[in-house]
Order: sequence, then C-alpha cells, then structure tokens
Amino acid sequence: MEILAFGVQADEKPLIEKAFAGHHDVRCLGVFLTEDTAPIAAGYEVISTSVNASLDNRVLQTLAAGGTQMIAQRSTGFNNIDLEVAERLGITVARVSYYSPYSVAEFAWTLATAVNRRIVRASNRTRDFDFRLDGLMGRDLRGRTVGVLGTGKIGEAFTRIAHGFGMNLLGWDVAENPTCLALGMRYVEKERLFAESDLISLHVPLLPSTQHVIDAAALKAMKDDVILVNSSRGGLIDTEALVTELRAGRFAGVGLDVYEAEAGLFFLDKSLEVVEDDTLARLVTFPNVVVTSHQAYYTVDAVGQIIDTTVRNVLDYTEGRRSENVLVPREPAGRSAHPPA
Repeated sequence: MEILAFGVQADEKPLIEKAFAGHHDVRCLGVFLTEDTAPIAAGYEVISTSVNASLDNRVLQTLAAGGTQMIAQRSTGFNNIDLEVAERLGITVARVSYYSPYSVAEFAWTLATAVNRRIVRASNRTRDFDFRLDGLMGRDLRGRTVGVLGTGKIGEAFTRIAHGFGMNLLGWDVAENPTCLALGMRYVEKERLFAESDLISLHVPLLPSTQHVIDAAALKAMKDDVILVNSSRGGLIDTEALVTELRAGRFAGVGLDVYEAEAGLFFLDKSLEVVEDDTLARLVTFPNVVVTSHQAYYTVDAVGQIIDTTVRNVLDYTEGRRSENVLVPREPAGRSAHPPA
C-alpha cells in the first residue's frame, strides 16, 4: 500500500521515507491538505497530515469520497480535525500523543531570552557593523517570577529550566503537577499569575475553554514590562488585543512561535507576495516582538519520534490494532459508517 503524506518539509522527507521503508511505500507532498488539495488523495486508503492541515467537513467528505479510510496526523494537537464528521464517515484518525517535550520547552526559553536580551536587534546591528549597545539592555531572570500556564509534560520541562535560572515559580492548570510542586511551584488562580509574573509562558492545549485565555482583560492585568511567550497554539491569545497593548508601549518582549491565523502562511514562502493579514504585518513591526513560524517542535529528536509514532499508527491500522493514539477508531469488519445527513 502507498501512503500519501501532505505538508512534508524538505528536512522531513528522507526521515519519513526511511521510517516507512520495508512497511509501505510513501509519497511525500510539500503542499498542505486543504479543500483545494484534498482531491489529490483520491485512491489513497491512508494519508498523513501535518498540524496545519484543514480537516473540516468539506475536506473530510472529499477524502471519504476518494476512498480514504485512515488519517495519521503528525502532531499532538488535533483541533484542526472535525472528529465527529470523521467518525460518521468511518475514517479512522490517529495522532502522535507524545514526543520530546524538551524541544518545545527549550524553544520557549530561546524566545524568552531572545526578546529579553534583544538578540535579534543586536544581530541585525552587528551585520551592519553597528556595535552600539543603545536599546539592548535586558534583565537578569534570577529572582524574578515566571508564570507557567499549563504544567503538563512541556510545562514541566519549561519549569525545570526556570528553576535552573533561579526564578520564583507560579503555575496554573486543572491539575497540579507533583514534579513542579517539588521544584517549589505555587499554583494560583490565573488572574494572580498574570498580575505577578515577570515572564509568562503558555503550555496549555487549544480547547474551547482555553480559546483566547489571554484576552484583553488578561493582557491589561499583566505588568507593563512582562515578557509573554507562546509556543503552544496561536488561538490562546487574542492577537488583536495584543497588538493594541503593544501599540500602547507595553511589554518588555513578546515571543510567538504560533499565530491564530497561521494556516495558509506558516511553513510557506510568502516573501515575494503581499501578505494581506494586517494584524500579522503589524505584529512583526514591533521591535520588542519576535515571531517564528511554528518551529518549536522542529528538532531531530522530536521529529524522529513523531515520524516513528506515525508509522506505528499506520501499521496498527493495517494490522487491526488500536493504541492510545487513536482519536477515531476503525470500524469493525463488516460494519459500514453512516454518512452525515
């Protein structure tokens, strides 16, 4: 059987081909799965998608009509998939429930220290042989307070690093993490976390309950010189509200690896085009903001784990097994799914 993989980066392609070798053939495409590209999947029983794929009702209907029966998403998040529609169409869906949390946690700290010490501005200056220090002053992080919103595996890894910096630790989550508690973290209401933290990093999943968890009120509650970092999901922050606060001269720095309207932009070369997203265009002009294109997970270690798990998910599907990675299970043999009304 040949697998069709959408949204494959150049660095990923040899890793995917090597991982599937001896199991199934794989065809790697650089294009992302959208309503326009979904017809390409016709005739492929199994496809693999990236985190920025659009798997809404229309796309899933097209996939089902073309014979697709299994989707193996190469990410942990799955807010881009309409699971109810997939279930009605009888399409099995699996994700990668775990990969190196250190990749994201370390990158979040890379963003935090980059904006704190004005690394991008300094680098751009020295390329022009401008070696002045004006405007490059940062702050020691030791002794200051970090607020960690979400203390799962990635949040825990981020907290360990914060502990190494010698910071005071505040946390917010639906459940307390014993490891974080042992490091000295105090769990508080998120409003207190916003008000007291010098650095805030987001590590919660994007759910209806966390959509715009950082809204206008939350932003106004933060210190004027706070550092805000988001390496989780763009929809956690109300970007329009963030731009409003930045225009008012607030925040020591903002590091964003994700953006709520990143689909159709991130992972693509738009350098020769006019980007029509006025909010993003405004965001990248602020000197205290660093925006990267959803690369926090992008290490050899994490991507290797993601690909290996994706291969196992496909093999589980073809061999009739089910694991904790399955979001929508395979229909029993002989039972057909009912299409949506």
